[in-house]
Amino acid sequence: MGSDDWLAFKREEFKRWMEDERRRTGLSRAVAAYTSAKAKALSRLPELEEIRREVRKIKERSIQQMDELVKITMDSVREVKGEAYLARDAEEAREIVSDLTGNGKLVVKSKSLTGDEIGINEALEERGNSVYETDLGEFIIQLRKEKPTHIINPSVHVPREEVAKTFSELLGRPVSSEIPALVGIARDYLREKFCHADVGITGANVVSAKTGTIFIVENEGNARFVSNAPPKHICLTGIEKIVPTLSDAFKVLQVLPPYATGVFMSAYVSMITGPSKTADIEKTIVYGAHGPKELHLVLLDNGRSRMAEDEAFREALYCIRCGGCMYECPVYRIIGGSFGNNYFGGIGLIWSAFTTGDEKVAAAVDACTKCGRCKEVCPLEIDTPRMVERLKQSLVKGGFVQPKHAEIMESILKKGNPFNEDEREDRSRG
Repeated sequence: MGSDDWLAFKREEFKRWMEDERRRTGLSRAVAAYTSAKAKALSRLPELEEIRREVRKIKERSIQQMDELVKITMDSVREVKGEAYLARDAEEAREIVSDLTGNGKLVVKSKSLTGDEIGINEALEERGNSVYETDLGEFIIQLRKEKPTHIINPSVHVPREEVAKTFSELLGRPVSSEIPALVGIARDYLREKFCHADVGITGANVVSAKTGTIFIVENEGNARFVSNAPPKHICLTGIEKIVPTLSDAFKVLQVLPPYATGVFMSAYVSMITGPSKTADIEKTIVYGAHGPKELHLVLLDNGRSRMAEDEAFREALYCIRCGGCMYECPVYRIIGGSFGNNYFGGIGLIWSAFTTGDEKVAAAVDACTKCGRCKEVCPLEIDTPRMVERLKQSLVKGGFVQPKHAEIMESILKKGNPFNEDEREDRSRG
């Protein structure tokens, strides 16, 4: 980007969002539904108050020993006949996943924030692979050639009428805008992809280091197909998702669904420890029974270790990705997915800065009002406003200053006031 491009491109994104009534409609409907569902779920689960505080402590300890937990996890996965890899950055992660996938393969994916972070779809398609998103929201976004705008509900900005248009183009015939009918279309279209895929790629919500167990939480059931039907399962996840034990992982899972989607517990929780196996013939273990013959866990750093070493931003790694803060954010409600970059909302500013660079979020930082609403609703009470303020300070030092702000700053330094008035004129005003 040029010297001022960091500001211009984000300003244009903001403008498009604020002028797009269809996006605002979709987001407004989602906010209303989420707020009601979460309130109902939390009222029925008072025990979560204590559990969420325990999860905060678990995350604190886990991040403090993140390097050690990475090693333990990789050893545990290999012990159960899986393979494990540590990718230091996005490029290395793309290379690992692309080499594991090969060329010209049919690939099905479940929703993966880390996959979006490193641009894995584009990397795989460059090698002649056909990649299908199977989460309904991600599938809609993929068809529309748009980027996600929420970490849990990526197509939250697309109202049902627009989804119907998109599916009509896919099938070559008019389809109903009734939501159940739209879900049915996606189900029918993707079922054949699951059955014939060569590779399934998932993320992970949490990983138990001691056992090498991957936890995948979902409501649709697509991640189970992705992780179970193809002969090869690749799991790509960030190193901050690792916790020491199964007990720790279960506590995270209790907190996530109510805050993420307003349900008591997600419809499906998959625990994957190694590839499929059987010992039904003479107690001899054979790998590759009905499920995948291969399991590959790719652990991604890509700025996370640097974040963990920085006391000002370490707290961002505690995020369990419920996404509730975004729905409660008054700024996100207006400018949606333009508030951030590959991650969204106030917490997304921190994550995007560390994973894709300061330039990608420099113009969006000033959109945060630091009202504190995100901290109030966060189950782990992450102080995002404090981190956003520190990020802004860092960006200013790095030269990312709004022209008007620079003008005011210069006036204060030279003339002692923000109005660019000399001292005599300033006194006369008094």
